[in-house]
Formats: sequence, structure tokens, C-alpha cells
Amino acid sequence: MSIEASAARHAIHDKLESQIKTAEAKLQTLKARAEAAKADVEIRAIGGLLTRKEELLGKVEELKAAGQERWQHAKNDLVALIAEFEKSVKGIEAKVKAL
Repeated sequence: MSIEASAARHAIHDKLESQIKTAEAKLQTLKARAEAAKADVEIRAIGGLLTRKEELLGKVEELKAAGQERWQHAKNDLVALIAEFEKSVKGIEAKVKAL
């Protein structure tokens, strides 16, 4: 693999990890708000998303280890999962803001 391709893959890994960490930071803030408002349903939903965040980070590690032939497919799957994760975070964010 060329240096440019390796650098591009590394940049994508970093971007995906950053997206996950940004969503996690939002979840932590939302969790604190929900706990302050005693919003049990939201707290459970946030806990579930924090668990999914760990799974996503595991998928990033799998992507890093993926061979050339599998890498693009794995990346596309991970991008879709992160988009779904971020959508879920935004949904909970809207509910917590409404409290």
C-alpha cells in the first residue's frame, strides 16, 4: 500500500473516531441533564447508546485491521452505523431539551 493510501486510511479512521467521540460527549451532557430532570427513559436510552459507542469503537479497530479487499466495505458499513448513532443521539437530545 502506498504512503498516500495509508495516510488517507489513517485520516478516515481518525475522522470516524472523532465523530464517535463527539457523539459520546453529547451523550454525557444529555445524561447529566436527564439525570437532573429524573428522566428515567432517556437515561436508559443514553446508557444503551453509550454501549453502542463502545461497539462502534470496536468496529473502527476492525476497520484498521481490515485488508485492502474488505476495507472499503467495512468503512461504508461503519459510516452508516455512525450516522445512525448520531441520529439517535440527536433524537435523545431533542427529548432532553424538551424536559
